Amino acid sequence: MARHMWTLLQTACLLGLLSADLPGLSDEEITPDMRYPHNYFGEYGEEQTEEETPMQTTEETPMPSPEPCKASAFTEWDKLFTMLENSQMKENMLLQYADDIIKVELQSLRGEMLQFVAQYGDSCASAIDKAARRSGAQMETRLENALMQLREVSANQYEQQESVLQQLLASSVTQDAHLERLENCCLKSSQAKSLQARHLTQEKTDGESRVRLENTLASISSELQAIREQMTRYMRSNLSNRLPSGCETGLLFPMRSSTSNVEVTPKRPLPTKAVTICLWAKPTQVLTKTVLFSYSTTGNPYELELVLNGQSVQFTVDGETHLVEAPGVVQEGQWVHLCAVWSSWQGLASVWVNGQQAASSPGVAEGHELRSKGSILLGQEYGRYFRHLHIPETFDAEQAFTGKMTGVNMWDRVLDSQEISQQAQLDGSGCGNRGNVVAWGVSDIESKGGVKLIY
Repeated sequence: MARHMWTLLQTACLLGLLSADLPGLSDEEITPDMRYPHNYFGEYGEEQTEEETPMQTTEETPMPSPEPCKASAFTEWDKLFTMLENSQMKENMLLQYADDIIKVELQSLRGEMLQFVAQYGDSCASAIDKAARRSGAQMETRLENALMQLREVSANQYEQQESVLQQLLASSVTQDAHLERLENCCLKSSQAKSLQARHLTQEKTDGESRVRLENTLASISSELQAIREQMTRYMRSNLSNRLPSGCETGLLFPMRSSTSNVEVTPKRPLPTKAVTICLWAKPTQVLTKTVLFSYSTTGNPYELELVLNGQSVQFTVDGETHLVEAPGVVQEGQWVHLCAVWSSWQGLASVWVNGQQAASSPGVAEGHELRSKGSILLGQEYGRYFRHLHIPETFDAEQAFTGKMTGVNMWDRVLDSQEISQQAQLDGSGCGNRGNVVAWGVSDIESKGGVKLIY
């Protein structure tokens, strides 16, 4: 900037020198010849005023003959005009030179300003990034507060619903007691009336009473049936909205798309020669191949897979050629607990459904060892596109999972039947038994493509 100011000062000095090139002529320096040059009045010579003209005599004096005009080569005015023209040319040249200098300096100034923006733009971007992070942290805190409030409200609603259920159950017990007393009364009444069967009038009265009593019993029975149906519907809706096995959080896959998936970060690295995978799933729709759990590495994109095929469950190790299948165990819209167990020793693999072993097979990837540095996905698989991890469009939308999922745990050992059955209790607390490789509620998860975390 200082260099540009110095250039502008130089331009102003040049303009001052231009003005100095024009000589200033005072009135004292202008000679009479410059005021009235020779032959200014043409061929008559110098002008004579009336005061300088002598009085004419009576005698006529002959006028002298005029001498011819002799113009000088360059008069003083010509020299003055020449100097003015030269000064004008110099001024134009200096102005053009000053204009060129200003243009060049402006271009240089523009370059320096661009360099300044490029140099200090990163600091501005970092400041914006810090501000965005602060705002994100504040939003996260607000969301956590809102979630805590929602949990408190849901807990209060659950307590109110439980109290209403208890009242309904108490009323049903009371109605059953009334019915039992009425039935006893009816039996006693019928026995007494049978003794007086010979009295026709009394029989007619008993018949009318019996009809009234039967109508009363029928109305009470219909009311009790309606109450029972309402209680059944309410309990079913309450159970369908609750997460199973005491799980506090779950995943909602609202739609089938090429980007919906959840990436899980393991707590400890593989490799391993044994594995157990357990999870709860409630599928909305099941197609030919719907992926629940997949583990892929750069060397083998199909290391582990737990998939749904219609109503069947398939568990594969080291590719689709090594699998075990449990048919007809999954229903759409219903919670199901699935466990897949495999050991490299003799290749023993099995599938457990709701705490019971549904299928098993030996020789599944016998002697194989799971590779490390892989990626775990829920609801999708990388498959042959594992090298393009950052391109979500490479996923196959037809293999995406839709529905709810919770209680996903993984161990690097084989769980026994008792441990598996404890996790498969719908009203139990199986979510508290967390794996040492993937622990539900502890391991870091990243949902993508519209997958939501539910409570």
